[in-house]
Amino acid sequence: MEPRRVPVADGVELAVDAWSPALLPAQESAPPFVLVHGLASNARMWDGVARALVAGGHPVFTVDLRGHGRSSKPDGPYDVPTVAHDLAALIERLGTEGVSRPIVAGQSWGGNVAIELAARRPELISGIVCVDGGWLEPSREFADWQACLAALAPPRLAGRRLDEVEGHIRSAHPDWPETGIGGVLANFEPLPDGRIAPWLTFDRHIEVLRGLCEHHPSELYAGIPVPVLLVPADGGDVERTQRQRARVDSAAAAIPNARAHWLAGDHDVHAQRPDELASVMHDATIDGFFA
Repeated sequence: MEPRRVPVADGVELAVDAWSPALLPAQESAPPFVLVHGLASNARMWDGVARALVAGGHPVFTVDLRGHGRSSKPDGPYDVPTVAHDLAALIERLGTEGVSRPIVAGQSWGGNVAIELAARRPELISGIVCVDGGWLEPSREFADWQACLAALAPPRLAGRRLDEVEGHIRSAHPDWPETGIGGVLANFEPLPDGRIAPWLTFDRHIEVLRGLCEHHPSELYAGIPVPVLLVPADGGDVERTQRQRARVDSAAAAIPNARAHWLAGDHDVHAQRPDELASVMHDATIDGFFA
């Protein structure tokens, strides 16, 4: 894995990790992937998936979006089109380095960003994968922004002890691999006194949330010309899964070239089941879906 920072807008650089497959001289690499995290998350949440895809011969790029992880943290804006524009600029830069039309996978809010990218700049990519996101429309669930904010505002975690946070993560996710646990811990900056601070500050988290509440991916579906692989997660909550299924079925019906593959797991299924998700993504590159 090779980390670096890539300029994508005035005063904004994105931290990117490049994962390169070990190929024999006569081999060609498989299609490249760019992996995009969700709200208040970071690139490390994709480590398990990246390792599995690289083992399958795919070059992989994991990225911290603006305000998150090791990337620049401007005061704004944080609306979905701006974040998708950052991602497009990153892919254009990768294109100058020989990375041609990657497949972009986004989880949760990152799935909405991938939908926006596919609708606005389809020439840059070969397709997208939406992992338990891409169909998120809080404006359909809440009467207004204040109702959305009241329901979805994050907890204030700054100042908590690192060992306390890690203990909570491990107890809440006993079946997660170490790559997933490490990915969650990478959401926080460790401070010298043993406490933590989220890389995405509370105020910026609210701005990202506002941008998500203003985003309407369903209005973009019909105009997406690239293949879209929808990967919803079924965590066992019957009511949530029913709502999820209705949204996914609606998206699959509206997108010209889409298919869905359900996985059993948490909302962060990419951290929980990395090998299984990577297999689904890899298979879509060899069965003709991402032709």
